[in-house]
Amino acid sequence: MVGEAEKNLLEGLDPEQRAAVQAPRGPVCVLAGAGTGKTRTITHRIAYLCHTGHVSAGQVLAVTFTNRAAGEMRTRLRALGIPAAQARTFHSAALRQLRYFWPRVVGDAPWDLIEGKLRLVGQAAHKVGAPTEVEVLRDLASEIEWAKASLVSPDDYPDAVRRRHRTPPVPAEQVVAVYQGYEKLKNRAKVLDFDDLLLHTAAVLEEHPQVAEEFHERYRCFVVDEYQDVTPLQQRVLDGWLGQRDDLTVVGDANQTIYSFAGASPRPLLEFTRRFPEASVVRLERDYRSTPQVVTLANQVISAARDRPAGSRLKLIGQRPAGPVPQFHEYDDEPAEAAAVAERIKDLVDAGTPLSEIAVLFRVNAQSEVFEQALTEAGIPYLVRGGERFFERQEVRQAMSVLRMASADAPEGELPDLVRKALERVGLTAEPPTGGSARERWESLLAIVELAEELTATLEGADLPRFVAELETRAAAQHPPTVEGVTLASLHASKGLEWDAVFLIGLVDGTLPIQFADGDEPAIEEERRLLYVGVTRAREHLWLSWSLSRSPGGRRHRRRCRFLYGLIPDDHPTARVVRRDNGHNHSKGPATKLSCRICGRSLVGTVATKLGRCTDCPSDVDEELLSKLRDWRMTRAKELKVPAYVVFTDATLMAIAEQRPTDTAGLVSISGIGAAKLNRFGEDVLALVNNGSAK
Repeated sequence: MVGEAEKNLLEGLDPEQRAAVQAPRGPVCVLAGAGTGKTRTITHRIAYLCHTGHVSAGQVLAVTFTNRAAGEMRTRLRALGIPAAQARTFHSAALRQLRYFWPRVVGDAPWDLIEGKLRLVGQAAHKVGAPTEVEVLRDLASEIEWAKASLVSPDDYPDAVRRRHRTPPVPAEQVVAVYQGYEKLKNRAKVLDFDDLLLHTAAVLEEHPQVAEEFHERYRCFVVDEYQDVTPLQQRVLDGWLGQRDDLTVVGDANQTIYSFAGASPRPLLEFTRRFPEASVVRLERDYRSTPQVVTLANQVISAARDRPAGSRLKLIGQRPAGPVPQFHEYDDEPAEAAAVAERIKDLVDAGTPLSEIAVLFRVNAQSEVFEQALTEAGIPYLVRGGERFFERQEVRQAMSVLRMASADAPEGELPDLVRKALERVGLTAEPPTGGSARERWESLLAIVELAEELTATLEGADLPRFVAELETRAAAQHPPTVEGVTLASLHASKGLEWDAVFLIGLVDGTLPIQFADGDEPAIEEERRLLYVGVTRAREHLWLSWSLSRSPGGRRHRRRCRFLYGLIPDDHPTARVVRRDNGHNHSKGPATKLSCRICGRSLVGTVATKLGRCTDCPSDVDEELLSKLRDWRMTRAKELKVPAYVVFTDATLMAIAEQRPTDTAGLVSISGIGAAKLNRFGEDVLALVNNGSAK
């Protein structure tokens, strides 16, 4: 018999949510799409199991990945009358358990927990002669975190990065030396980092049967939220918690896997029914967050994804009343794009949308500066989530200090050249780093150079002292009140959040997908999932925009994000795409879809788009040119000390050898060749195509 409390728990749930709540005790997998009410579902499931006597509240352990999500779960469980159920992050749960068992398994006082790695990583790097600049240390710390989360030891690290096509921040041998030195320093000081909490907890449960038995008596039922983000280390801890039992409920969505760079993997979610053949599987696809118009676009974005196991595919079904259609906008330059976004935000606010219900989302933090400026000029308060304001970033403060010193000497020369030369002292190089915090630092410094170019174009006689004064004025002005404001956030930082109105900005190839992902199919697909996450943050208003150049009057060489093809209505002004006919490129004329230059069919997939032909159509490759391109790529890769695919992927070389572009316009029409690669390699490639030899 179902009692009154149980009936109350089932009220207001849709049929699928009810099935998840009432699923029998044992392995349960809830595939929950964005906005489908997963938190409500799993908290009601916990309460239902407790009220029906399957488990006592004190024997429940629910884990998730952020303090905010764990706090929300605890609040809901209290409201459902289950305050004794534990809801924690993986690390919080492990810390609590480790402190309890430490005296028994180690014997001395518990080791202290360090808040950050940089100091010890810096000491280890210094000892082995590795770079010690702050941005490099951050990347090294992140690399150590990835290795530990992936259960990769120092000795196994070189082989692991080769197998996974991962680009280390420094040579792999140096990472190994820093990793080993860091672990020695940490153990000598008797301190733990956050990864150690999980490693030691797993070891205690695996190596001390009596401790494991006591823990297994304490907790009987486990729930894991956001299971698509679990790392191998977290899965190992979970296995230790479970022992031989199967009372486990997992909730996740493979479409929202966006943390692979940190070791997260959807594999445990995708293989759950293989591990537990008797598991109950429930699919939540009714989207209560977004309008049908937003839901339709989200489904279109993710339907183009490759290599999605059939059983994991979710197609959202909008449950809200109809709303406005998503808007697509193209602009000549970033300031124009930012100004238009600010103007649209003012319209939304005037129509009654609270500032706190509006978000501007971007792929990399360096994109925020021009939007911070536009919002400030429009008098719109904003908050930067998950990152510092542009003028508060360490590299920007260092740059301004260097420019102040340089302006005291008042050297002669063109302002942009003077700024670029001064910023070389704080890390601005001619070519961008491949990724990580070093790339973000480089992007911030480059943005300052572009501000100098903008001032030169708008103010006659602009010199270095005038530019420094302009920077200081901007820095002073961009401190809006820390009250209700528009949220500025990266796509990664937006995960788990939602707003009435979302602006997805800067959607150009080389930024989304990020340049260093090109040529790596899994990385490209993760970039597509980032766009999907961004789209599904919007409840009602959704704006997608991009600009063709960085600054006013700049060369309009950018191309909109490849993931937008097929999403923009054919009759929309921005729906034009490059049409390829007999090797000629056209950017005008009626809107068309990318089509095969050989058979005329619509192109499907990244490789086909790059080649300009269906993958099963015959290739018209110039074999001699392809051989020369490969030899040139090998030489350049050795010079730059990077893997060959970082220069150009095999598919890009094939596309060049087939399409034989004779000028810059033809070269950038090939997917995978953006501004940075054009500047770095364009002259050589065109020389090979036109003359048969690179300079």
